[in-house]
Amino acid sequence: MKIGEAAQASGIHAKMIRYYESIGLMPEGERSESGYRLYSERDLHVLKFIKRARILGFGLEQISELVSLWQNPKRTSREVKKIATTHIEALEQKIHEMTEMRDTIAHLVHACAGNHRPDCPILQGLGGTVNPEP
Repeated sequence: MKIGEAAQASGIHAKMIRYYESIGLMPEGERSESGYRLYSERDLHVLKFIKRARILGFGLEQISELVSLWQNPKRTSREVKKIATTHIEALEQKIHEMTEMRDTIAHLVHACAGNHRPDCPILQGLGGTVNPEP
């Protein structure tokens, strides 16, 4: 199949497929006599693997490691689990940071009367003149 068909079948834009090839995340597609990139069902399977990993928030370096492990029948599940565990820890840190952001903004919103007056604790908090911490 051509790159457009692979893009449609995998849900990954052709531009991203070319990018993944350029960084070595997946091998470059074979070329037809007329120069079109051609992809096999195996290539499509790799693209779908990459897409699913991206949806789950894995970074490109992690995905590269996961693809390599996935394609290596001599891999150990310990290696895969370590990557996933590290990713969970990073997600938990982001959740913590986002929760703190939400709480801070909620505190500022609660302090704002939202009336016709110009003073606004939200803008003051963002400007550093009011403590934004709850």
